[in-house]
Amino acid sequence: MSKIDTVRAAMMQAMKDKDKPRKDALSLLLSALKSKAIDKRADLTEEEENAVIFREIKQAQETVDTTPADRTEIIEEAKLRMNVYSEFVPKLMDEDEIREVVKAVLAELDIAQPTARDKGRIMKTLMPRVKGKADGALVNKVLGAFFA
Repeated sequence: MSKIDTVRAAMMQAMKDKDKPRKDALSLLLSALKSKAIDKRADLTEEEENAVIFREIKQAQETVDTTPADRTEIIEEAKLRMNVYSEFVPKLMDEDEIREVVKAVLAELDIAQPTARDKGRIMKTLMPRVKGKADGALVNKVLGAFFA
C-alpha cells in the first residue's frame, strides 16, 4: 500500500471523526505526494515518498521558526502539520546508529584515522546507506567528530 493510499485513508478517517485541522493537514500532504507523482509521471518509490514527507515537515518547521511569536494560530497549525506528517515517515537513525554506520564505512574503506581530505570519499560511500534514514546535518556532525 503506497503512502498516497495510506494518507488518503487517514484523511477519510479524519473526515469521519470531524477533525478538520487533521484533515486539512493530511489534504496538504496528499496534494504534495500526488504532485510529485505527477511530476515524475510514474508511481513513487517508498524512498521518494519519504523524501516528500520529510520536505513537508522541514517546510512546516521553517514556518514555525520564521513566524513572529504573536502569530500563534500559524505556529500551532504548522506544529500540528509536523505531528501529523511524522506519523507517515520511518523513524530516523540516532547518533549512535549513524556512528556505527560511519565505523563500518571507515573499516570498509580501510581508513584508520580519517582526515579532512578523506571526507569526500567517505561521504560518497556513507550517504547512500543513510539516505532517507538519517538527517544529513546529523550525519555530517557525527562524521566531523571522527576528524577531531
